[in-house]
Amino acid sequence: MKKKIFIMGIETSCDETAVSIIQDNGTKPPKILANIVSSQEEIHKKFGGVVPELAARSHLEKIEMITKKALKKSRVKLNDISAISATAGPGLVVCLSVGFSFAKSLSLALKKPLIAVNHLEGHALSPMFENNIKYPYLLLLISGGHTQYLIVKGLGKYKRIGTTIDDALGEAYDKTAKILGLKFPGGPKIENFALNGDPNRFDLPKPIFYKGGCNMSFAGLKTAIFRLQKEIKTKQDKCDLAASFQKTIIEIIKKKTTIAIKEFKKDNKSNHLIVAGGVSANKKIRKTICQLCKEKKMKAIFPNTELCTDNAAMIAIVGLKKYKKKKYSKLSFSVKPRWPLDPYAKFLKGAGVIL
Repeated sequence: MKKKIFIMGIETSCDETAVSIIQDNGTKPPKILANIVSSQEEIHKKFGGVVPELAARSHLEKIEMITKKALKKSRVKLNDISAISATAGPGLVVCLSVGFSFAKSLSLALKKPLIAVNHLEGHALSPMFENNIKYPYLLLLISGGHTQYLIVKGLGKYKRIGTTIDDALGEAYDKTAKILGLKFPGGPKIENFALNGDPNRFDLPKPIFYKGGCNMSFAGLKTAIFRLQKEIKTKQDKCDLAASFQKTIIEIIKKKTTIAIKEFKKDNKSNHLIVAGGVSANKKIRKTICQLCKEKKMKAIFPNTELCTDNAAMIAIVGLKKYKKKKYSKLSFSVKPRWPLDPYAKFLKGAGVIL
């Protein structure tokens, strides 16, 4: 009888302490046996953002407890784990170090393979729990720290065709929420306020809308909202600005995704567009992308809502794919606070960027 494959995933790249255990299901998508996530929202919300040292301290306090919970829920014994996969980057170095060091210790003690996982690749593969997706496919990665269009050619094989030249989309949502006096995390708050607002009240800028291919910019939009602060006096004003902000974001995403699809179709016959990352949970963005894909004869695929934000199941699925190809990591592997999926992509950040 063939031995079952169980992969443990560990995620501590930012402010979620997460441990997951998944089971290989042969030709079918893998099964999530446990996916425990401990949020630090209460710790950081009074600061309006994540405080790295507090986040790392919380990871240290919780990692062992979360691991025990995952093992108990999955009903899998520690010695039956086939490999330990953990986020090694990108992220906050003090946070990454907690989870990856813990994974190294487990790997050494259990004499099981260690697999370093790129957090972004976890997002990229997260829809594979419910879908048999074949390479290549187009990926729109929209999260708190990253906004990119990538052509996914295979495991570990990515070509970036578009990125943000400044703020990530999730960061733009969080900063806008902070300006409006809404609590962290800002994305869901903006989405809720926008439901009761007039999206046409404020005319907001759309930086590099007509240039730069499918590259994006959100810093100018954030600055425009900062300048409108003095006009925001009531809750309705906040709702109107939130609605206007979201309308502008939708227009940018629609325009840039259209360009990305055209670029993807030049050399690929596949019709899959995967949208992943924390912001992919936004209902308005999902609806817009689904409508656009219908027009462009593409199929939009999203992960389950609980797999959009940072979690360890997405780390485990990358671990599983690597385990099957025996792509293990050495114990000397170090965390990488910056770890692009496409190592050959041009760095497009900061003033003076030429598009």
